Amino acid sequence: MKKFPPERIVCLTEETVETIYLLGEEKRIVGVTGYATRPKKVRNEKPRISSFISANIDKIIDLKPDLILAFSDIQSEIVSNLIKKGQSVLCFNQRDIEGIFNMIQTISNLLDIKQKGINLISKLKNNIYQIENKYNNYSKLKVYFEEWNDPLITGLKWVSELINIAGGEDIFYKKSFNELAKDRIISEKDVIKGNPDIIIGSWCGKKVNFDQIRNRKGWNKVNAIKYDKIYEIKSPLILQPGPAALTDGLDQIVKILNISR
Repeated sequence: MKKFPPERIVCLTEETVETIYLLGEEKRIVGVTGYATRPKKVRNEKPRISSFISANIDKIIDLKPDLILAFSDIQSEIVSNLIKKGQSVLCFNQRDIEGIFNMIQTISNLLDIKQKGINLISKLKNNIYQIENKYNNYSKLKVYFEEWNDPLITGLKWVSELINIAGGEDIFYKKSFNELAKDRIISEKDVIKGNPDIIIGSWCGKKVNFDQIRNRKGWNKVNAIKYDKIYEIKSPLILQPGPAALTDGLDQIVKILNISR
């Protein structure tokens, strides 16, 4: 790292942007991903320098960052190019709720504001515990979460954990432990066999096509289709491994389960 604590930070993913804002340290952010929308004011306050799979390397370097924050193997090429240019990069790879908390604490430690991180994590955990305790004794509705439609890809571990916290049961819970998308590919027959009560789609940046889901071969036998229990959660709320998923994303799952009981 070029300076500790870093005063100039570039965030290549949404969840690190939101985390730093929630920690009250947004003054340190000098560039963000084009997908950053939380809080809303970030659109007007910070220059956009990347998408998720590409970035303007020269523009990032021009911002003279002390630290660049990235996420996952999908950004490995961007990270590699930045390191070759002499930049300091920290690439997170959290895949579950505990990993999200670790990410928040790591950022707060790097910013030399450890207690702020502890306080934020405590607030998020309290919200989760209250919801979990409220719905712990409810009958479990079976849920199929669809992260992508071609091929069919089921959700990551933090999504599966949130479904359970909200009083549901992810029919592909074991699959959720597989970090890579290619290892979470399922077949249409797998869903028919699992017979979910609810289908939740979040197609990673594009609108869910409800008719396409309804018209899949043999899916008319599935309870979620028979009783029209198909829903969508916008990907920025549930597919970014950060505070959004633990708050608004979880609230959306709770709402869907409640109206389906």
